[in-house]
This record gives sequence, C-alpha cells and structure tokens, in this order.
Amino acid sequence: MTIQEIKDVERGENREIVNKVEDLKNPLLKKVADHDGEKSEINESYLMVLFSTFVAVCGSFEFGSCVGYSAPTQSSIRHDLNLSLAEFSMFGSILTIGAMLGAVMSGQISDLTGRKGAMRTSACFCITGWLAVFFSKGALLLDVGRFFTGYGIGVFSYVVPVYIAEISPKNLRGGLTTLNQLMIVIGSSVSFMIGSLISWKTLALTGLAPCIVLLFGLCFIPESPRWLAKAGREKEFRVALQKLRGNKTDITNEAQEIEVSIQAIEVLPKARIQDLVSKKYGRSVTIGVSLMVFQQFVGINGIGFYASETFVRAGLSSGKLGTMAIACVQVPITVLGTILIDKCGRRPLIMISAGGIFLGCMLTGTSFVLKGQSLLLEWVPVLAVGGVLIYVAAFSIGMGPVPWVIMSEIFPINVKGIAGSLVVLVNWSGAWAVSYTFNFLMSWSSPGTFYMYSAFAVTTIIFVAKMVPETKGKTLEEIQACIRREA
Repeated sequence: MTIQEIKDVERGENREIVNKVEDLKNPLLKKVADHDGEKSEINESYLMVLFSTFVAVCGSFEFGSCVGYSAPTQSSIRHDLNLSLAEFSMFGSILTIGAMLGAVMSGQISDLTGRKGAMRTSACFCITGWLAVFFSKGALLLDVGRFFTGYGIGVFSYVVPVYIAEISPKNLRGGLTTLNQLMIVIGSSVSFMIGSLISWKTLALTGLAPCIVLLFGLCFIPESPRWLAKAGREKEFRVALQKLRGNKTDITNEAQEIEVSIQAIEVLPKARIQDLVSKKYGRSVTIGVSLMVFQQFVGINGIGFYASETFVRAGLSSGKLGTMAIACVQVPITVLGTILIDKCGRRPLIMISAGGIFLGCMLTGTSFVLKGQSLLLEWVPVLAVGGVLIYVAAFSIGMGPVPWVIMSEIFPINVKGIAGSLVVLVNWSGAWAVSYTFNFLMSWSSPGTFYMYSAFAVTTIIFVAKMVPETKGKTLEEIQACIRREA
C-alpha cells in the first residue's frame, strides 16, 4: 500500500480498502459478542445440571446418615430395648447385608426403571426402614428396618454416581461425581454429631428428611439422556438433553455422538454375567473391581469404625479427641478433592492419595512397634494420631471418591447395569470383610495390621500407573473408545 493510499484510507476516501478493513473487523466483533453470549448460555445451562446433582446427592447424604446411625445410638438403643451386645451387633452389621443385596439388584433396577426410578425405589426402602426403626419395640423390627435402609443405600451407592456422570458435561463430570463421596461424609458426620444430642428415635426420623427432599426433587429434574436413548425414547432423550444443556445451546453434536454410541452397542447381544470376563469388557471390569478392592483393603472401614479404640490402644487416655479430629479433617479434605479432580485428573489424585495412605499406615504401625518395645513412649500417641489423620486426609482426597467416579465412567451403557452391580457388590463385600477382621488382626499384630494395609496402598499405585486410563476431560463415549484401543 502506497503512502497516498494510507492517507486516503485515513480520510475515508478510498472506499474499497475501507470496506475491506470493515469486513475484517466485523467477524472479530461478532466473535467477541458470540463468545460473551456463549458464556451467558453456559452459565445458564449449568444451573439444571447443578440442581439435578443436588437432588441426586440427597441419596448420598442418606447413605451417610444410615452408616453413621449406629455409632452414637449404641448405648441408648441397648438400654431402651434391653438388647444384648450380640443383638446390637446384628443390628449394626445387617445394614451391610442389605446393602449387598441392593448392590446386586441396583443395575437391573436402574436399567429397567431408569436412574430416577432407581432413586425413587431406594428412597422408599429407606423411608420404610427408618419408620420400622422408629416404631420398633424389640430386636426383630429394629433389624428389619436396618436391613431395608441397607438395601436402599446399596442401590443409591450405584445409581447416584452413574446418574451424575451421565448428565454432566465432561469438564464438570469429575467434580460433580465426587460430590457423592462428599455428601456421604457429611451425612455420616451430621448423624454422628446430632446423635449425641437427640434420642435414637428422633435421629431415625431425621433420616426421612433427605429421602423426602429427593422424592420431591425428582419431580423437577430430567431423566438421564443416555438411559432414554438406550430405551429408544428419542423425543424424551432430546428434550432431557436440551433441558440439561440450556434452551439456547446447540445439542446436535452431543446428541449425535450419544446416538452413534448407543446404536453401536445395540447390535451386540444382551449382556450376560459371563460377558464380563470377555476380552471386550475384561479391561473395564478389571479396573472397576480392582479399584474397589484396593479402596476397601487399605483398611478404611476398620480404621474408621474403630478409630477411638485404636487411639486408646496407642496410649491415649481417651479416643474422643482423635475421633473429633478425624471428623474435622474429613469434610474439608473431601471438598478439596472435589475441586482438584477435574484439574489434576483421576490418576494423579488416586496415586497421591495412595501414597499418603502408605505414609499414614507406616507412622501408625511404627507407633505400635515403639509401644511394644517401650521406646520413645511420649511419641507413641503423637505418631498414632498423626498417622491416622494423614491416612484419613489422604483417603478422603482420592481413594474415597475417585474409584466411584471411575466406576461411573468406564463401562459401556449396555453392560453398565450388570458390571456396576458387580463392582458395588465387591465394594460392600470388602467393607464387611475389613470391618469384621480388623479387631482379629489387631489382636494378632497391631503394627502388622497397618503394615499390611500399607502394602495394599503401594499395590494401588502400581496398578493405577499400569492399568487405569485418565478420563479427565473426555466424554463417556471417548472413554469407551480409549479403553477399546488399549484392550
């Protein structure tokens, strides 16, 4: 461009060049405007996803309330109903038996009735169970009520993370699914704290509240679009997806991706239990089952259920201070994990978590070695409490929530029901095995128990490094493609 032409442009006299400049400016301005509009639409679209997640995690809060019910009520229930220790032990443990049965049936229920239908079923079982506990005058009705609440939370433990994973955009899926574990922790903590202030019958009635909120909220949230697509309900599928993404959002590409994935799956024969060991699904099942085994066999239920007794064995005059410290650590660390999971990724978080569990177990085990050898006795309680707090913090940030997130992501929708039921059953079976054997192992060797759990933590790190794919930032369909390529 000559000097004269530049002057003409400045005066606006060379219309041809001025028009070209304007043509270049307009798309840029339009792009900025579109970007601002897109941000507004994104913020609006997230509201329904967040509301739907809030409703779903009421089931997680109920899960925590059921688990935390027996600890603060033991003495009062035994006194009021004249129960023996064996009868109360049955009341406490039958929850796990009910949860195992609920886990076995959770996949079939959610596949037949939908994710919302499964949550309704769970809530009804929990309500029936709490009412039975409230009206009980002896061990029989008390156990029936506990069994029903166990069945309900067995279904909740599968369907809540699956529903959240299926409705969430990929950039929020990890954090929102982790809310499942956060609300379990909060529910358990709330139950434990208020249980020492109110009667066991009143505490049972408080267990109804999250179920009622859930049942009411289900009337206003959409069904999982992926389940609707699998069920062949095309119109409802698109309506649900549009509702979740916002009225002004173009869902064409996402809907097409989901439909293509569903169509590819529908040509396959109906999944059977023996299909889970086939090459096609073997990798996903191995990952899901192994993560649940590692989650339980690092000893969380033994250490968590008997933390107070562990502190006393280590030399503390009372275990209450250590137990209160655990409650204070769990919730904020779980919140931190919720924030980090979509920033750091699943693999780094679970490996860092397992490393922290290893350190916590080694410190606690070493405290018992020192006590047994009468060495540095003033340091024994410090090491024990510090080790358990490190353990609980490390578990809460990764090993607690991440296996549930990965479980909700890695299975194709045609086997999600049956595979998810298997994984949840393994989890509950592991929970029972660890809580049942913990006291026997501690009687055999207190340091040996914690060193054994530390060995499982190391094995977890190796397994995750070798076998578990990173699912952060991928759609569920992209995750399936990634696993198929690596199989």
